[in-house]
Amino acid sequence: MSERGDQMRTLAQADAAALLNDGAAAGRWVLDPAGSRAEFHVKHFWGAITVHGSFSQVTGEGAVGPDGTVTGRLRIEASSLGTGNKKRDEHLRSADFFDAGRHPQLVVTVTAARPAGPAALACQGSLEAAGHAEPVEFTAHLADVSAEAVVLRADLVVDRTRFAMTWSPLGMASASARATVLARFVRP
Repeated sequence: MSERGDQMRTLAQADAAALLNDGAAAGRWVLDPAGSRAEFHVKHFWGAITVHGSFSQVTGEGAVGPDGTVTGRLRIEASSLGTGNKKRDEHLRSADFFDAGRHPQLVVTVTAARPAGPAALACQGSLEAAGHAEPVEFTAHLADVSAEAVVLRADLVVDRTRFAMTWSPLGMASASARATVLARFVRP
């Protein structure tokens, strides 16, 4: 591994603040779709089961400024949603949920991130889905760091009603959805 790679791995293990502030991570980063994934989990049947789904098409980019400022954007294709049940997937793509025909992408924008522990970043930004945008805050954990790649993992709890995703006969489905994103960024 290069000296810079050794330096980044050591800093990531020791302190996210040092990694950002010393300039080693500065520059442009692009999402590696093959090393990234976006998933969601929703309790259904009054909490008796959990519906798991994922999106197969995720793109994005990020930037770290020389001063350690972090920004980024993930774009998730709503039509790439899959739960393993064709009828349910069609319904989730409909206007009752993601409205993929009119709003083809979910977009997570990070406008600020600051160190929140040795291997974590407190992120602020927005989530756009189904034609609605809401502010979000979440913690992104550094899962792996090298000179050429950074892997972040984040869990978000999303109130579906804030995005007009309220369909739930007899209140069977939870209004809260848990989203998990594993994002691998590489230097272009």
